Amino acid sequence: MSRTITDAFKKKNKKMKIHTIAIIPCLNEAATIGSMVLKVRHYVDAVLVVDDGSVDDTAKIAREAGAVVLAHKTNMGKSAAIKTGFNYALRNAYDYAVTLDGDGQHNPEEIPIVIGSILNNGHDISLGIRAGNRTEMPRWRKIGKRILDYSTGLGNGGFVTDSQCGFRAFNHDAIEKLTPKINGNGFSIESEQLILSNDLDLKVKKVDVSCRYKNLKNTSKQNSATHGFHVLSSVIKLIVERRPLLLIGVPGFVLTTIGILLGIYTLQYYNQTQIFLLSNILLICMILIIGTLSMFMGIVLNVLSSMMRRSTI
Repeated sequence: MSRTITDAFKKKNKKMKIHTIAIIPCLNEAATIGSMVLKVRHYVDAVLVVDDGSVDDTAKIAREAGAVVLAHKTNMGKSAAIKTGFNYALRNAYDYAVTLDGDGQHNPEEIPIVIGSILNNGHDISLGIRAGNRTEMPRWRKIGKRILDYSTGLGNGGFVTDSQCGFRAFNHDAIEKLTPKINGNGFSIESEQLILSNDLDLKVKKVDVSCRYKNLKNTSKQNSATHGFHVLSSVIKLIVERRPLLLIGVPGFVLTTIGILLGIYTLQYYNQTQIFLLSNILLICMILIIGTLSMFMGIVLNVLSSMMRRSTI
């Protein structure tokens, strides 16, 4: 990255007297966390490493590299680690926070671009987008990412590009509003942040960032299929909580319609042949019961979800 951008970022920070912090959630990142902390320290006032139950020397190495370390006794998930970091940023009155992974996937030299996007444009959240020739993301990851983008979009009210990138920046207002509402676990935090941001009317700006995958070990603590399934299931749960009418009510309506059409067909068949299709009747009853209950549940849950959001926002 151009040194001019970095120097301008530091000069602006000093002039405006803003305080910035980098939050790095970690789980067994001893091999990379030291170099990451040393690089990140050049661009922020403080580096916070949230050690989420590591069994290696992640915490020790991070402290030696100059980071503040908060450690969870047991693995609580990335969402909990980010929430711990946000609470620390709030307690210590930091104006801006940037989150990035500790495995070396993200480039610390791009921190001035990600945070600078908020400073220059006045929005609340700067969302890193891994795209173009500067990303080394394998094709199979791109496919999985796109599935999660569309899934997150269902809960966010529109299409989201790269919903899973953890390289993001937040102003104080965004941190203050998001922190008490983060309830997810595991790796659903990125999608949850975007869905909550939409609920809270926070302004999100996309910023192109690079992404490194080659020669990196353990960019995920699970195999890719398991990791993707867990993220997708968490995202679906979040969507159901916020848009039950779409995820439960609409399928219920479709099932009910199918049941009615199948019933009409069965009656017509009986009138023409005098043959009573008992198997069809049993299937119709099952479809109608499930469909009707789903529609009712979708409507009730949608009302309750709307009431809860209005009472908490």
